[in-house]
Amino acid sequence: MENKSFKAWLYLLPAVLFLGVFLVYPLIDVFVYSFEEGYNYASQTFFGIGFYNYSYVLHDPYFLQAVQNTLILVFITVPVSTGISLLISVALSSVKALRKAFQTIYFLPYVTNTLAVGLVFMILFKKTEYTEGLANLVINFFGFNSVDFIEGPYWAKMLVLCIYTIWIVMPFKVLVLTSALASVKQDYYDSAKVDGTSKFRMFTRITIPMISPMLFYLVITGFIGAFKAYSDAVALFGTNLNTAEMNTIVGYVYDMLYGDSGGYPSFASAAAIILFSIVLTITCINLLVSKKHVHY
Repeated sequence: MENKSFKAWLYLLPAVLFLGVFLVYPLIDVFVYSFEEGYNYASQTFFGIGFYNYSYVLHDPYFLQAVQNTLILVFITVPVSTGISLLISVALSSVKALRKAFQTIYFLPYVTNTLAVGLVFMILFKKTEYTEGLANLVINFFGFNSVDFIEGPYWAKMLVLCIYTIWIVMPFKVLVLTSALASVKQDYYDSAKVDGTSKFRMFTRITIPMISPMLFYLVITGFIGAFKAYSDAVALFGTNLNTAEMNTIVGYVYDMLYGDSGGYPSFASAAAIILFSIVLTITCINLLVSKKHVHY
């Protein structure tokens, strides 16, 4: 028995070492940095240990703006993208003849370069001296005034960022949910039809419970991915996100490290630990909720 246990740990050793070096150690290192006040990267020195870095970050208007943007992005894009993906997946499941072709079409945005998609969205929404953009042409057709979605009001920029994020993440969700729907046994639906159950009731009482593990997986990964959003905003509004008021928490961390006003690893570490705490809290809440609503 001891020999088998030793072999098992030996097989796990590469994975444990990999996680320790690239996950556990950096997390501990960032946690230590977040408490070192006035840390100088060049000289590897600091003048004290305390909560000043956290206090600075939590009172920094740029960080508060980034938190607001990130929370709006998370709580709009995750449920909307998951809901739309579920509807598309159900529709694809009912069209069996062209299911694979439609799956390929819907999956294309996922394998397309993020910046390339951002450029397309800029063409669609940006108002210039040469063109109003396709979105404004539609708005003008219905008798409304043009809106600059890229350099205009805050709500317009946030709307474009949410639409862009939903567009980017939806293909993967459609693929996963289509596969989950295909795994539901037809016997359940046949039995329900014999009892005269309506399609809506079959959807809520059979389909949703049977694919709830996949839905829960997509919600969890969706929350984590949305909290790590940065490249989406850069693709639409450029690298100076603070000026555009469209920065995210990850963008704030990057700016503190490498931006024009960067060179502050202690502030960046404090912001990263705050982000980690927020994501961990929401993940734990989702895990508690899943115990009642997810059926394995």
